[in-house]
Amino acid sequence: MTNSLPSHGAPRSGVRDSVLSIPAFRKLFKALSFSSFGDWLALLASTALAQQLAGGDYAKANFAIAGVFIVRLVPAVLLGPIAGVIADRFDRRKLMVIADLLRFSLYLSIPFVGNFFWLYTATLLAETVTLFWSPAKEATVPNLVPKHKLEAANQVQLFAAYGTAPLAAIVFSLLALLNSAISGLLSWENSSAADIALYINAFSFLYCSYIIYTLKEIPSGPASSGKSESFSTSLIGGWKFVSQSPLIRGLIIGMIGAFIAAGAVIGLARTFVGDLQAGDAAYGILFGAVFTGLALGLTLGPKIFAQFSRRRVFGASLVAAGIFLILLSLIQNLVLAIFLVVILGAFSGVSWVSGFTMLGLEVDDELRGRTFAFIQSLIRAVLILILAISPLIAAAIGEHTYEFFEITLTYNGAAFTMFFSGIIAIAVGILSYKQMRDRPNISLWSDVKSALRGELGFSENGYRSGVFIAFEGGEGSGKSTQANLLKTWLEDQSIKTTLSREPGGTQLGKELRKILLSNETGHISPRAEALLYAADRAHHVYSMIRPALERGEVVITDRYIDSSIAYQGAGRILSSSEVGRISRWATESLNPDLTIILDQPAEIGLARIRNSDRLESESVDFHNRVRSEYAEIAAADPERYLVIDARRPIEEISAEIQARVSKLKIANSTRENTGN
Repeated sequence: MTNSLPSHGAPRSGVRDSVLSIPAFRKLFKALSFSSFGDWLALLASTALAQQLAGGDYAKANFAIAGVFIVRLVPAVLLGPIAGVIADRFDRRKLMVIADLLRFSLYLSIPFVGNFFWLYTATLLAETVTLFWSPAKEATVPNLVPKHKLEAANQVQLFAAYGTAPLAAIVFSLLALLNSAISGLLSWENSSAADIALYINAFSFLYCSYIIYTLKEIPSGPASSGKSESFSTSLIGGWKFVSQSPLIRGLIIGMIGAFIAAGAVIGLARTFVGDLQAGDAAYGILFGAVFTGLALGLTLGPKIFAQFSRRRVFGASLVAAGIFLILLSLIQNLVLAIFLVVILGAFSGVSWVSGFTMLGLEVDDELRGRTFAFIQSLIRAVLILILAISPLIAAAIGEHTYEFFEITLTYNGAAFTMFFSGIIAIAVGILSYKQMRDRPNISLWSDVKSALRGELGFSENGYRSGVFIAFEGGEGSGKSTQANLLKTWLEDQSIKTTLSREPGGTQLGKELRKILLSNETGHISPRAEALLYAADRAHHVYSMIRPALERGEVVITDRYIDSSIAYQGAGRILSSSEVGRISRWATESLNPDLTIILDQPAEIGLARIRNSDRLESESVDFHNRVRSEYAEIAAADPERYLVIDARRPIEEISAEIQARVSKLKIANSTRENTGN
């Protein structure tokens, strides 16, 4: 059974800097950089060659350029899922090497033949081969880097994939300027910049194949495990997983929205720039601006939005991208348009790295290749549709002029189509945001305000295979009893379980417990008390909880962060947000997967106690404030909290807890090696 608990992240400081220190990943990054650079160069060269072959016919040239885009995308519609299955079933390294050699041969042949038929045929075949290379690469990355560096790896490889586009544009421009000199130097007659660019692209794939061949660390793939399932069963399994996973559904919905917007920009950018009375140079700048923004989003986005969950960032970034696309459609100034395109690209980059990281973390290795392939296929299908219909829509809308007071504004079909694409992107982004269901009762604006105040902390739980459960509640509510019953129930199922408590779960904690709960201690400053509990919790997490989670165990703790928020916050009338911030810092924002609150009137719990400690001796008003705070905490995040009436029989409470815990998909690694 796989651990499908929510996708969470660990503290990410310094991770991005160290991921390239992994030799195997560094080699893969180098291969990806060269092949991506060559691929962008090939795209520019292919469209330029198509325009040359059109012979000066404007309409024919536009159709020819559109044909290059469509031919590059068509294979994914029919072969994408099949390519993913092959990536899952065959030796990934050999598959990638063969694919690179085939792409080398195909792109090398295009300038020699030099006609429309072979331009489209070779491009179609090269893109078909790429469909097999890409899922194999995506499925390989999580095997080459530790899980806690996976997001950094995705940032780096996406930067390599898209950050090389401006470089390719610069190189292509230089080739155009220096074409005569290069052709003369190499004795190439009638050679164009497009031809030279295609040669460079071909040899980039040859070099890439050599790097991949030397990368012995790439695992063969799940097929080497000896599982024997039919080709059709593997394919159906991938589609079934995608359709049943709310996370993947949310990602697919979001990607569709993002590429509706992207397709509109790609298909209409040249016309849009022309409407701004600018030429090819401006189009090149706009092209570079998109990928500059994308690179900024990939590299800086996860750092800037580190305090937010990836699910929230993914959906919110799509909405933001749609908003800026609408603004772009309304702008009639080239400088402002370029500025907006950079921001639009940045939010797209944040969405990309968030989405790919969630896929890498939550999709099993045996399904990862076909899942990436399915999403890539769907994205390309959407791009084909948008590239095909957006010019038709723009042409049908035509040009319209509006007068506002003494201002006259003229918008053509390209601007209108971008405007409506932006609306669609916003709607799809909102739908994706809701589909992911990340903390539904807490607004994004509330998180934004908390982050600005420095109170949110990392809202993600870290890369772990274990499950973390906390028991909370007032005095005499039966937390210890239920924690022990749950531990016994889990161990009866051969599940490794660690039971602890706060304060007192460690040797240091035992000493702090004496200070904090002994009546002889007397009055302690509320702030000092909060800091002492945080100190106990920091050491507890560091020395016991996190190591157990990393071993894949179920960890049960009797009290955790919410106790401090309730007792030292509401009880002592301190700021609950300040107390919570201290505990989040102390624990590196490690949150339980499930918190069980045993609730009852304070009077009932206090009446059960015979020998009261320092906290139990507080007034009924104090304990009522504690109870109210627990209720507010649980109401704010109902998916993570289970509130139970502690006045019910012990057996009923235990049964309800077991039913709720059984819904947590506990990884196989948490089970004892007993042959069960």
